Amino acid sequence: MIKLTKLAFAVSLGLVSTLAAAQTELNVWEDIQKSKGITQAVADFEKQFDVKVNIQEMPFTQQIEKIRLDGPAGIGPDVLVIPHDQLGAAVVQNLITPIESMDQNADKYIDSAISAFTAQGKIYGVPKVVETIVMFYNKDKIAKPFESLEDYYEYSKKETKDGNFGLLAKFDSIYYAYGALSPMGAYVFKRDADGNFDATDVGLANEGAVKGVEYLKKFYADGLFPTGIVGDNGINAIDSLFTEGKAAAVINGPWAVEPYQKAGVNFGVAPLPKLPNGKDMSSFMGVKGYVISNWAKNHELAEKFLNFINQPKYAAIRFKETMEIPPVKEVMADSIIKDNPVAEAIATQASRATPMPSIPEMSEVWGPIDAALQLSVTGKQDVKAALTGATEHIHNQIEAFRSGM
Repeated sequence: MIKLTKLAFAVSLGLVSTLAAAQTELNVWEDIQKSKGITQAVADFEKQFDVKVNIQEMPFTQQIEKIRLDGPAGIGPDVLVIPHDQLGAAVVQNLITPIESMDQNADKYIDSAISAFTAQGKIYGVPKVVETIVMFYNKDKIAKPFESLEDYYEYSKKETKDGNFGLLAKFDSIYYAYGALSPMGAYVFKRDADGNFDATDVGLANEGAVKGVEYLKKFYADGLFPTGIVGDNGINAIDSLFTEGKAAAVINGPWAVEPYQKAGVNFGVAPLPKLPNGKDMSSFMGVKGYVISNWAKNHELAEKFLNFINQPKYAAIRFKETMEIPPVKEVMADSIIKDNPVAEAIATQASRATPMPSIPEMSEVWGPIDAALQLSVTGKQDVKAALTGATEHIHNQIEAFRSGM
């Protein structure tokens, strides 16, 4: 009887130990080839809080889709990484939960990054990375970047000859053109004080939008942009002209840094220039962020983990390891960013950028507005008429999209 009691006691002790171990584990999905950026932070967190953190790498764009099945099945993570434009669907489908501690920590991050992960008046993510387009210029042609877009226009008028060009950009695409439209008063969807987008209010045909497109149109009308950069393959043509030394400057994203370096271009990077109204060009910004699964086994521990690994010292380490810009104010103002010309330009532009709308209806915007921009800037249709037609098309597509939800 005593032996049985001892045996039962030992078994119960083993069960308690097993349960205790399970309760102090945290499962994290990190972006592919990016876990090296949080290795030190994770090790310190495990040591300080006596927690085991299990890291699994997975492409960040696929994580929210995978958690739809893995979450309910009990095999999903506590923490995962998503692009901010998936936030709207994730919130509506109840896949992630608000991060309450971010109400007190929001001021540690740049406003636009917090805005990207805000919905229904709540913050659902801890911003991890920001990226946006910037100006690349060939130092052998332009000693220092010009102050204004008008300066680039005037320079291009002198340099566009014999197959050579000044500034080239995909202004026939809203992703690249938005930076000139937004500071003039255009917007994709209106947004209220709680961060909610109003998909019934599209501002891509208002006075500011028309004014912005009319200004960009002159680069095409004056023959400063070759016809080959219009359309789907335009960015490839722009890359080729820049790497071949035939374009003095291009507007592109941080993904272009490595291929430009490999091509041996002596280039510099700068924030986007000023517009004729004196305002800095804006841009669309993409944000990756850590979110907490609705099926997280220990939400409080998950929040503690995210606040810990995103401290400035760990965000700085993450930048060194991955070269992705953390939207942490203290790090963005540090010499680690300031002394890196590429990072500094991206960080500065990010502070002027607008996060791409994160609601599902955004998918109905790209096609119609890009088609309208191509017709407008190439002079095939009146700017106001093209933008108005695109906006009406967007409204119709959104209505059809919602009726099928």
